[in-house]
Amino acid sequence: MTEHYAALGLQSDASLADIKKAFRQKASQFHPDRNTAADAPARFREVQEAYEVLSDATRRQAYDDNRRRNLLDDPAQTAREIWTSYFAPLRTQAH
Repeated sequence: MTEHYAALGLQSDASLADIKKAFRQKASQFHPDRNTAADAPARFREVQEAYEVLSDATRRQAYDDNRRRNLLDDPAQTAREIWTSYFAPLRTQAH
């Protein structure tokens, strides 16, 4: 799974303004016309894809949901939520 926030150098709670600013900076940095490094075109495409996903509210929500399911944001918190949601009904039934 591609890590779009990392591609833009952002945290998962970044605002749309932060995403746009980071995209402009990274796109300028990795644009093949300005950067002659061998990996510049691939990095530029990675930054473009990250922006396309994160700047669209629906696509960002789906991406964030998928990240959460894959335990990328906060593995301990996600595991705790899964554990609680699984066992809470069982404890209620036992009483």
